[in-house]
Amino acid sequence: MDKHQDHNKMDHNNKNHSKMDHSSMNHAGGHAGHHAMMIKDFKKRFWVSLILAIPISLLSPMVQMLFGYEINFLGDDLLLFVLSTVLFFYGGKPFLTGAWGELKSRTPAMMMLISLAIITAYVYSTLTTFFISGSDFFFELATLIVIMLLGHWIEMRSVMGASKALEALIKLMPKEAHKIDESGNIMEVTIEDLKPGDRILVKSGEKIPLDGTIYEGTSTVDESMLTGESVPIEKNPGMNAIGASVNGEGVLKIKVNKVGNDTYLAQVIQLVRDAETTKSKAQGFADIAAKWLFYVAVIVGLLTIVYWSVTGDFDFALERMVTVLIIACPHALGLAGPLVTSRSTSIAASKGLLIRNRIAFEGAHKIDKIVFDKTGTLTEGNFGVTDIQPANGISKLELLALAYSVETQSDHPIAKGIVKEGKEQRLEIDDVKNYRNLAGKGLTATINGAEISIISPGAMKNNQFYFDEKEYETLAQQGKTVVFILKNHELQGMIALADIIRESSYKVIKELNDLGVETIMMTGDNKRVANYVGGKLGLSQVIAEVLPHEKSKYVSELKKNGKRVAMIGDGINDAPALAESDVGIAIGAGTDVALETADIVLVDSDPADVLAIIKLSKASYKKTIENFIWAAGYNIIALPLAAGVLINQGILITPAIGAVVMSLSTIIVAINAQMLKVD
Repeated sequence: MDKHQDHNKMDHNNKNHSKMDHSSMNHAGGHAGHHAMMIKDFKKRFWVSLILAIPISLLSPMVQMLFGYEINFLGDDLLLFVLSTVLFFYGGKPFLTGAWGELKSRTPAMMMLISLAIITAYVYSTLTTFFISGSDFFFELATLIVIMLLGHWIEMRSVMGASKALEALIKLMPKEAHKIDESGNIMEVTIEDLKPGDRILVKSGEKIPLDGTIYEGTSTVDESMLTGESVPIEKNPGMNAIGASVNGEGVLKIKVNKVGNDTYLAQVIQLVRDAETTKSKAQGFADIAAKWLFYVAVIVGLLTIVYWSVTGDFDFALERMVTVLIIACPHALGLAGPLVTSRSTSIAASKGLLIRNRIAFEGAHKIDKIVFDKTGTLTEGNFGVTDIQPANGISKLELLALAYSVETQSDHPIAKGIVKEGKEQRLEIDDVKNYRNLAGKGLTATINGAEISIISPGAMKNNQFYFDEKEYETLAQQGKTVVFILKNHELQGMIALADIIRESSYKVIKELNDLGVETIMMTGDNKRVANYVGGKLGLSQVIAEVLPHEKSKYVSELKKNGKRVAMIGDGINDAPALAESDVGIAIGAGTDVALETADIVLVDSDPADVLAIIKLSKASYKKTIENFIWAAGYNIIALPLAAGVLINQGILITPAIGAVVMSLSTIIVAINAQMLKVD
């Protein structure tokens, strides 16, 4: 059986639906289809149960007594029993099935506690209908099932909302491809028709259909949508190509390596499944609480019936025990964490946060240190002009104009940085002739009859051109790349470029420092580059010249003395550190390995989104605690009162009061969860 179809082992976003009935659900529709079917199933069960609950409530002697009316007709008690029986088996089936699963695995938890309450209510009410005297609990049975189904429906809708936001990534993948057959002919096929080993042609400007290896052609490929790498990657034969990335001006022939769920983009979609099947810490608390509450309910129930049987009549003792077991059902407790989880998942998706690991996310509010990678994380990953230093009597704009005109002919990252600056300065492009690329040295062209060359420092030294080496060293010490512009072999000046620091990086570092979170940059770059960036941003610490395999060791060191450390990176080199950290955060989805090791992915590749993670985690934690206090507090107070410990003081929770307060508790918890917001 496919692992995504084995729902007996799946845990859908903190509610163990694996123990519920899936018999009526269509598994062929995939994960989104499965959730859609679950929503449809709970919606149907809820509305049917609600419709049944209305006449059950009207016919209930308890409700009639509370509201001061009376309905009597031949067979009214029998009709009440029949309607309640249908509701018990139809509406209660998911919980009964779940309880059976918990019983078989000897792990009593939420489903057993819920089932204990509804079975007790149904059996006792049946006995009072046909065999013994006493008040029935059909009204409590109906309200309990309806409220629990409503809670599950709300949760599933929340999860589905987040799933839709994430699974929209599927739309990035092209639907068709140009397949090359054995004879070299090109035919149009759908993506589903391709298999590993097939050969495909990707034309200029097209999206690459599937993951594969380039065997012919040279081009630049834009992978920014997938990896966060904003600089197009030069691709040559033998290199890998990622499906859904955009081909540049060249034509590529690719041998398909991965299809279907094995592709890179499919792994991004897999994050949705991981997020929904990861058991959250809050839900773990709920399960533990439910387990002990189950034991407490059984023990208190037995003590109650024994005590009142000895001191009073058995019918009263039985009613007290039944009331205890029904009130012990923690549907509010069961919804306290998951409803907050569902709400926070939806908010996270809307803010471009893919939560892969709920436990890590929920612990994000306790982060002490955040480690940032440099290139592509704190910086943009593409070059920008930082300094223009003219010589030979020309102006800065004149120097930039010469370089701008020549570089428009190149697709190199440095050229793009100069062209970007030229466009921002609104410079005009001169007519460029005789353009030539000087391999490893630079490039040259003719503008207005003059030969303009843009060359590297190495080429300047090799050709023994004079330049201000002291000024050059000052720029180089700041980690900047310097190019020299010559006109008819005479130096006109130099332009320095650097990997531009993101504007949002200044904000995120300042705010984290203000929050008391230590900010650290860890990079493989040399110390002078790293210290320059660290100084500009005001980082707490800079760790430079770190090899990929050393990053995880540094993270481990930072975690000493109980400190919680988050790591933000974007590539395979960062993967070990992402795995080692308490909260691993990937920029722009990163690489295959980063996807497997990161706990949270920042879709927009913006490090400032880490602030949203911390704020949302804090808000979620606060709401979860609020809900747990309310739900658990209700049970702590209600159980002894239901057992009759204050009956001599005239305080006794009747089945009617218990049902009303229990329902109110659930509604408050649900509303409180939906009120979760993050500015």
